[in-house]
Amino acid sequence: MKQENGTAPSPAASDENGADSIADLIRNLSTDLSTLFGKEIELAKSEIGESISEAKAAVGAIAAGAAVAMAGLVVLLMSAVYGLSNVLAPWLSALIVGVAALLVGYLMIGSAKKKMSANAMVPDRTLDSTKKDTETVKRAAR
Repeated sequence: MKQENGTAPSPAASDENGADSIADLIRNLSTDLSTLFGKEIELAKSEIGESISEAKAAVGAIAAGAAVAMAGLVVLLMSAVYGLSNVLAPWLSALIVGVAALLVGYLMIGSAKKKMSANAMVPDRTLDSTKKDTETVKRAAR
């Protein structure tokens, strides 16, 4: 039987059946757990980095969309005020159109905030993997 580094184990490291000693098993367990948690940390960093990149892209898209929509919105709002002023008083037309525009803007901002919530930034795959690893270690320890 060869060790992971390719060398044969010392006679003191194995019993008469060729099984690893308890000290070797504990050392291997410690090394494996250290490697496992290191990989979990790498996965978490990678996943959080992806979330941050997606958030940056979302912010850029929101800003660009807002700039274009603002120009179009001004023109549409002016035409709505002019159209309503044919049937209502001009001040009332402007008030109605302004309130409607504020309501639409509020709804759009609320939708964008949901996409950038703290829950959207949670590294789900890492949490699932860590839970599975913890359960596996608990089962193996029994």
